[in-house]
Parts: sequence; structure tokens; C-alpha cells
Amino acid sequence: MQRLQADYGDVTHMRIAGEHLYGIFHPTLMREVLVDHARDFTRVERIIDVIVRMQGKSLLTTEGDLWKSRRRMLQPLFSPARMGNYARLMVAAASRHLQVLISDQREVIDFEHVMTMLTMDVIMQMEFSRPAGEDAEKVERAIRYLSEVDIKRMFSVLSLPEWMPHKAEERRGRRVLNDLVWTQIQHRRAELSKGAAPREDFLGALMALRDDDGADGGLGDEEIRDQCMTMFLGGHDTTASALTWWGFAMTSNPECAQRAAAEVDDVLGGRPPAYEDIPKLEYLNRTLQETMRLYPPFAILISRRAMQPISIGPWQIPKGAAVMLSPWVVHRDARWFPDPETFDPDRFTEENSSQRPRGAFLPFGAGPRVCIGNTFALTQMSLVSAMVLQRYRFHSVATDKAADNPTYNFTLRPAAGMRLELSKR
Repeated sequence: MQRLQADYGDVTHMRIAGEHLYGIFHPTLMREVLVDHARDFTRVERIIDVIVRMQGKSLLTTEGDLWKSRRRMLQPLFSPARMGNYARLMVAAASRHLQVLISDQREVIDFEHVMTMLTMDVIMQMEFSRPAGEDAEKVERAIRYLSEVDIKRMFSVLSLPEWMPHKAEERRGRRVLNDLVWTQIQHRRAELSKGAAPREDFLGALMALRDDDGADGGLGDEEIRDQCMTMFLGGHDTTASALTWWGFAMTSNPECAQRAAAEVDDVLGGRPPAYEDIPKLEYLNRTLQETMRLYPPFAILISRRAMQPISIGPWQIPKGAAVMLSPWVVHRDARWFPDPETFDPDRFTEENSSQRPRGAFLPFGAGPRVCIGNTFALTQMSLVSAMVLQRYRFHSVATDKAADNPTYNFTLRPAAGMRLELSKR
């Protein structure tokens, strides 16, 4: 996609298998698609069909009036009023993982795996009031395998049915994820049938949801499963991706890591972080923003289909054409981010940010369908990264640049894992 922009400019047109596909790489034009003309576009069916295989018919995959209803119902679960409680769960889960992160004073660890296990534990506590448990690594393997399978399916013209013999591993992976969520729902139903008080977690809130106008009697167990699955996958995988690349950025830029650690020490004074501390960790938050600029978790997966002929800037997009937007391309455009390959958190000072067009930085999308969990994700990133810097130092090793090899399987991950060297402070 970067080559397309370099060769043909900010708007490109291709025909693939008879379909018109437009690549749009300018922030102003991207905002026209996602914000100004959001009602004139829907999502591309192929992508949604693939996501439904894993996540079901959740907020992420529905459209029209059903999506509006569910968005309205679910939005209060991500309000600032709830973030303080979520933050306490995040800090407790992170403490358990980080206190045993390394056994020696200096050690090379699989940082990607650690961040995935940590964020999975956080999302399990937030959703179900339970830790990830002994099946966490099995779940991680299933997610990784299914992500590789489904991203290939998304960009393939022909997909073979899942019942075929050579797809046994795919079927096992889907069973692992389904069993994880269904077990929690069944356990909660059993609790409630015995007179237990409702829990104040994501699952409890879903079970209690009603439409404001009373027209909807609430969610059935199938839809509760789908919403829980989407929250589980999106709520930990995206954050794990961002934190993994943040660790790489801290290793590769020790002066930035030292400055962020000094800020954490000054603001927290050795105590655990709280939700109220996050706005004070200004430089640390800029390191996270700069990480998501260079390594956006959703690097290319923003696509739309025109429901009618529509003008985007001076270009005419015909009805039925597909539009592909790429955060990766716009985030690495030197017009908006000079010397774009350099890691520079001060790009995100208030003054520097105000000089860029809106839409130049969109790690969570934009418009009505902006990620509903973006505040949850940013809260988790800030708290976890602060706790890592309180406890450990990153060390640059000769092979660290080998980790800078991203691959895209729904979220952006290092192709060969992320082994980083840390020492205790």
C-alpha cells in the first residue's frame, strides 16, 4: 500500500477479480469516508463474514439499526465512570504477572508472550471476574493459529469449507474459544439460579442490559456470547500488540525509556498507578502514541463499500466500489510526520499535534464506528507500561532490530516473536 501511494498518489484505483477497489491515503479524504459520509458506506462483506466465524454477530459485525441499538446499549460499559474500577483490576492482574517476570537480575524474555498473558488475564477479570487460568496458553495458541487462517481467508478468492479433514486444527481452535466463553456464561447462569448477587463485571452488565426505550428485552445467551467473544479478542489482542511494540521501542530508544521511567517515578513515587494518574504521565502516554503511530495494531483493516455514488474530494466513487484505508500508510507519511521512521514521542505534544490534519493519526479508526473500547485499551496500556518501568530496565541487544519485522494477522505482531532483555531496578 505504501508503494501504491508512492507510485500513484493519495487515491488509487484497482480492479481485482472484477471488483473496483480504491485506496485512499490522505487524512482529510479518509475522514470524509469515516466521518462526513459514514452513512453512505457499509463494511465489506468478505471481511465481516470472516470476523463472524470467530466472533459471531457482535457490535463489531452488525450494521444499521441493530448496530445503533447495540452501540447505545453497550456504550455505558466503557464510560469514564467505570474506568476506575477497570483500572484497579488491570493493576492487580499486572502486579501478579510482573512480579515474576524475570528470575535473575538480567534476563532475555519473550516479551510478546508475557504481554499477551498479562492482557488476557486483565480481560478475563474485567469480563468474568476470573483469572485467565491454566488454559491461557492453549487459548493463546488457538487465537494465533485462527488469526493466521482467517487473514488468509479474508484475502482469498476461494475458501474451502471448515468440515474438510485437513481443517481439524482450525475446528479445535474454534472449540477452544467457544468453550472458554460458554463455560463462563453457563457458570454465571448457575450462580444466579442459586440466588447469588449479580457481579459487576462485563458479563454481569451484559445480562442486565436493556434498551433505553424499553423496546428490547435484553440480550439472549447467543448474543451475550458474541459480545463477550469480541470483547475478549479485541480487549487483549490489540493491547498486547501495542505493548509488545512499545517494549521494542523502549529497547531501541533507551533515552526515551529513561525519560519515561523518570516521569513515572516522579508522578507515582513507587506506589501502584491509578486511573487518576494517567493524565499526569504525559511523556509515557506520548511514547505509547508514537508506538501506535509506527506500529498501529489495525494497520490496514479499515475498509468500506459505497452504498451509492459518492464524491470523496474531487474523486467519484461508484456505488458498490470497495474503499481501503491504511493507518500504516498515513502514519508513515513524511508530510504529517517528518522523518517518519524515527521514534519521537514529542510529535504528540499538544502544539505538534495541532499542526497536523485530523485523520493523520487514527489507531482506533474514526467516526461513528470508532473502536468502542479505545479508552479501555489506552487505560490498560498506560497502567501496564508504567508498572513495567517501575520494576525493570530495558537493555539494547545486538539482535533487537531483528524483531522489527511486523506481520499482519488482524493485529500487527512481530513475525518471529519479541525477545527483549530486561533487568530489575
